Amino acid sequence: MKRHMIGEGNQPLICTPLVGKQREAILLELHHVLEKCPDLIEWRVDFFEGIENTGEVLKLAQAIKKDAGDIPIIFTQRSVREGGQPVPLDDKEALKLLKAICQKTDIEYVDFELNNPEEAFEELRQAASAGRTKIIASYHNFSYTPDAESLFEKIKEAKRLKADVVKIAVMPQNLKDVLNLLNLTLEAKETVNIPLISLAMGQYGTITRMIGGVFGSAVTFAVGENSSAPGQMMIEDVRSVLEIIRKSVDRS
Repeated sequence: MKRHMIGEGNQPLICTPLVGKQREAILLELHHVLEKCPDLIEWRVDFFEGIENTGEVLKLAQAIKKDAGDIPIIFTQRSVREGGQPVPLDDKEALKLLKAICQKTDIEYVDFELNNPEEAFEELRQAASAGRTKIIASYHNFSYTPDAESLFEKIKEAKRLKADVVKIAVMPQNLKDVLNLLNLTLEAKETVNIPLISLAMGQYGTITRMIGGVFGSAVTFAVGENSSAPGQMMIEDVRSVLEIIRKSVDRS
C-alpha cells in the first residue's frame, strides 16, 4: 500500500504518538503502534530522557524510521510554553537538534513552533532543504481558542515562512469554539495553498478529531499506545468513524 505524505489524498491521515522516556520503552511502544497501522507516527522527543545526547537521539530516530518502514515520521520537541515536557535544552540547542535530524536522518518531518524567530525558521529551512525534510509550523494553545482572524494570520505566517505544513491546535471552551475552528479550517482550505492540520483538544475537541478532515484538516491524532494530548481517541475508534464518514461522502 502506497503511503501518503501530509496533504496528499482525499482522506485525513491518522497519526499516533510515541511518548516513551527510554529507548527500550519507545521501541516497544513503536512495535505496538505499528500493529495498528497508522498513516503517520510522531516521536515526541521531549518525553525522551536522553534528549540531551544528540548522538543517542539521532541513533534512536534512525531506529524508529527503520522499524516504521514507509510510514512517515514526525520529529517533535514540543516546548513547555506550548504544552511540552521540560527538557535540558535552550531554544538554540533545540534548533541545533532539529537541524541535525534534517541533515543526518531519514525522518520525513520536523515540527517547529511558529513562536520561534524568523531567522531560526530560515536556518531550519536551509537544513531541511539539504536533507529533503519537511517542516510543520505549529501553534498550540492549551488555554483557549483565539479568534478566527488571529488563527488565520498564523496560517498565513506559516506560508510566508515557507513551511510545508501548518498545524493549529487549540482548547475550546464551548461548542461555538469548535464550530469556529472548523469554519476556519474550511476557509483556509479554500484560500491558502498549504496543507493544514487543525484540531481542538479536550472534551469538546473530540469532534474535530473525527470530522476535521471533512473541513480540510489533513491529519488527525489518535492513541496507538499512549496519549500525547487531551482528547485523543483510540486509533481503532478514529479509523471506524473516518470510514463511516468516507462511505457517507462517497454516496452523496
